[in-house]
Amino acid sequence: MTDDSPRLLVAGALRRERERSGLSLTEAARRAGLGKSTLSQLESGAGNPSLETMWSLATTYGIPLARLLDAPDPGAAVIRLGEPPALASSTTDYVSWLLSASPPHARRDLYLISAQPGEVKESMPHPVGTTEHVVVGRGRVRVSWADRSEELSAGDYLRYPGDVLHTCAALEPDSLVVYVVETA
Repeated sequence: MTDDSPRLLVAGALRRERERSGLSLTEAARRAGLGKSTLSQLESGAGNPSLETMWSLATTYGIPLARLLDAPDPGAAVIRLGEPPALASSTTDYVSWLLSASPPHARRDLYLISAQPGEVKESMPHPVGTTEHVVVGRGRVRVSWADRSEELSAGDYLRYPGDVLHTCAALEPDSLVVYVVETA
């Protein structure tokens, strides 16, 4: 595996999912709020997309984010901290690693999130019927959605609708959270 393998995996997935959706490069870029040249660079493996860009494209294509990040592998897997490619937010001190993509017979993705206090990480609504599950492994975070907000500490679990605007804010340095995103 070369250093560019994760980038090329993402590039191929972006192109495959755009073509599967039947969208032109121009139309896909418009719907995702990107420039045509930016999407072209991402599809060629020359770009380095932010977490927000990847979520926007997944939403545009009507697919879980994991389909753009992970090649399906039905076998057992051990993933060491730092091995999967990190997706950093372009707006907050927030990093996400896809740990497990949803297999074809299920609709869930598993993420490990590292977050620092500061700006709130805002996530746009996912497809209708999406549910998010959160388990805090270290630190404290505040998760908000619709008109609700919950402060969670290490060991706490939360389930909430992911098909509405939602946010996550670290309240302590080096907060570590596991997210499961289930799509209906």
